[in-house]
Amino acid sequence: MNERSGQSDDALRAAENRRRVLYWRLLARLFDPDEQPALESASVAVVDDLGLPAALLDPTVSVDTVVQRFPELADELRNLMAPPSEDALPGGDALPGGDGEQPDSAVRRVGAAEVRRAALVSKLLLNVFATGSGNVTAGQLARWQSDAGWFEQALGLAPGQLRHGRAGAGSGSGVPGHGQPGAGNQPGAGGGSGVGTRPGDGFDVGSGELAGVLAGLEGDLVRRMQLREVLGNSALARQLTPSMSLIEQLLRDKHNLSGVALANAKALIRRFVDEVAEVLRTQVQQTSVGTIDRSVPPKRVFRNLDLERTIWKNLTNWSPEDQRLYVDRLYYRQTARRTTPARLIVVVDQSGSMVDAMVNCTILASIFAGLPKVDVHLVAYDTRALDLTPWVHDPFEVLLRTRLGGGTDGTAALTLVRPKIAEPRNTVVVWISDYYESNPQGVFEGLATAHRSGVRVIPVGSVSSGGQQSVNPWFRQRFKDLGTPVLSGHIRKLVFELKNFLS
Repeated sequence: MNERSGQSDDALRAAENRRRVLYWRLLARLFDPDEQPALESASVAVVDDLGLPAALLDPTVSVDTVVQRFPELADELRNLMAPPSEDALPGGDALPGGDGEQPDSAVRRVGAAEVRRAALVSKLLLNVFATGSGNVTAGQLARWQSDAGWFEQALGLAPGQLRHGRAGAGSGSGVPGHGQPGAGNQPGAGGGSGVGTRPGDGFDVGSGELAGVLAGLEGDLVRRMQLREVLGNSALARQLTPSMSLIEQLLRDKHNLSGVALANAKALIRRFVDEVAEVLRTQVQQTSVGTIDRSVPPKRVFRNLDLERTIWKNLTNWSPEDQRLYVDRLYYRQTARRTTPARLIVVVDQSGSMVDAMVNCTILASIFAGLPKVDVHLVAYDTRALDLTPWVHDPFEVLLRTRLGGGTDGTAALTLVRPKIAEPRNTVVVWISDYYESNPQGVFEGLATAHRSGVRVIPVGSVSSGGQQSVNPWFRQRFKDLGTPVLSGHIRKLVFELKNFLS
């Protein structure tokens, strides 16, 4: 018995040593792209002993390529780092010794399964987190996005869900392209809550931190990509997946584009705007605007007939002999709504740090502009202010007219906003910025004066899917003291606040 126990211990130690080799090799490659000969040769031996392809150790080979060559690995990769069932060991195997199997044999089997899993996890982590340096081609970006999709599947999510908040089967939903810091959903990602990882993997999907890391990696790849060259090739441009990072790059570089490149850039921006608008439009339209106006008699049509009230009011006309209810009066629901034209003024800081909010709020303003009895105005500013109200119904056109970058002087925007406040108590001003202003006192006093006059002032520091935005603490405290705390977080928070004002 002791001999058998010793053999089991030896098997476990051997498996643990092989796992350590794979993970030490992973860490070495993540922090230093140069190969460590001893770790490389040892890892090759481990992978070969497991019967796995050597391509798992090559970061230049995509996960898609590995799966195409070895289709049986696809099912192993999915949910690889998802939470195990309660009656399973970390490797996903049943408890050793079941079904008459010898305990030492079961231990060796479980140990081999854990080493195999370590090899697959290492492949995913290396391909996703070792992004290197230098210029990036569209093909490399597409390959990374595909590898990141496999990594998300390993966490039990749908491809793109963690990065962009896209809905997956059995998961939550979110705003496309904002699953970067965010997706969360996500905040992290849409559907991130309730999805965990295996103990010891070190990933917390629900926290949103991992979504932020992936979004940062993707943004860095986009920044390093030779974007103008890619946009000049329609075939390559069609392979690009619209994301917030890519849209930011396009908006920054749009003045340097022309011809085919400019047309492809506009097509990408249009795709992204349409995807986000579809999600936001659903959120906005879930609540109707206005309250019931009891002073207006109900329209006597069948669709307004209140059957329950009609029956209740006519119960005294019930005839036991005839077993019938005789109705001498019909009752109808009142549907007329008391609506006062509300003025919504959206002011957006278009400095480079606020691109996420700029895109989100431009689209949101266009959606509210399409609602009845809502008068929407849109102002963008950096050191100068631009009234974009004539184009508020077309967020695509608005984004093309913006100029990211520069300083921040909100007093220029206040100059445009003040004449627009005709009825203070029927006006809401949504001011989106990080509030690092060149004249902070002037901007705060202007907004405080508007607030005291009856204007509903909603200061917003972030409306991304992740809500990760630096806000000037000086402004944050003063807005809090004023009773109008800075709103930061998912754009659904802003939608909720605006619907409350308009209802």
